[in-house]
Amino acid sequence: MNPPSPTTERPLLSKRLDDILLSLYNVFTFIGRFFREVVLPPYEGREIIRQCYEVGVRSLPLISLTGFITGIVFTNQSRPSLSQFGATSWLPSLVSIALVRAIGPLVTSLIAAGRVGSNIGAELSSMRVTEQIDAMEVSATNPFKFLVVSRVLATTFMIPVLTMYAIAVGLLGSFLNVSSSEATSLQSFISEVFNTITFLDIFSSVIKSVVFGFTIGMVGCYQGYNSSKGTEGVGKAANASVVTSMFLVFVEELLALQIVGAIRDM
Repeated sequence: MNPPSPTTERPLLSKRLDDILLSLYNVFTFIGRFFREVVLPPYEGREIIRQCYEVGVRSLPLISLTGFITGIVFTNQSRPSLSQFGATSWLPSLVSIALVRAIGPLVTSLIAAGRVGSNIGAELSSMRVTEQIDAMEVSATNPFKFLVVSRVLATTFMIPVLTMYAIAVGLLGSFLNVSSSEATSLQSFISEVFNTITFLDIFSSVIKSVVFGFTIGMVGCYQGYNSSKGTEGVGKAANASVVTSMFLVFVEELLALQIVGAIRDM
């Protein structure tokens, strides 16, 4: 079998490069349209509130269970290492730093990407397949503002709230574990937690959560709103929403870690 000639490889590489550049152009155009639509009337306040309820309230049971278990597990895993140095009294400080700086925003965003991101991608994709979005455009309704802007704003607003809630629940689980093992009082535990956490920790956690929430909503809406025709597009949109948003959340976490670290060193 003869190897492919350079003349056949170049068009193939050129086509792939064109597809990548076209995809990036479509993504940035989609994001730019969001920022343009979000400031122009009319404003879909009722739909935004409904989406906030779907994203926030309906995620509370899963976030509560995950945050509580995370606090207990992290405390149990950290205790043997600290006990070797006789520093088990540092457990509240260690757990609070870990939950506020990294684990809380990251775990909450990953759960939201799996639950909310896939739901948004599948919902908008099914509406595209059944031509409901086209019907909204024909009826002089702006489907982008009603479907995309409301969902992205809901995830951007609610993911930070869920993150703070997950941190609080995780600290509660950690306190119950520490209290049963070291007989630490609630007052002493809270004092250790707030003596360790700085304003920069809380501020960076909130900002990261806002960025994560925006990413999850934008990826889910983009995949669903631009899905291909056919029933296969629904599954592909839901899967791509989860995988892409999780990947971007990890990348953003890495970048945020470097930025916050540089600020602390200043």
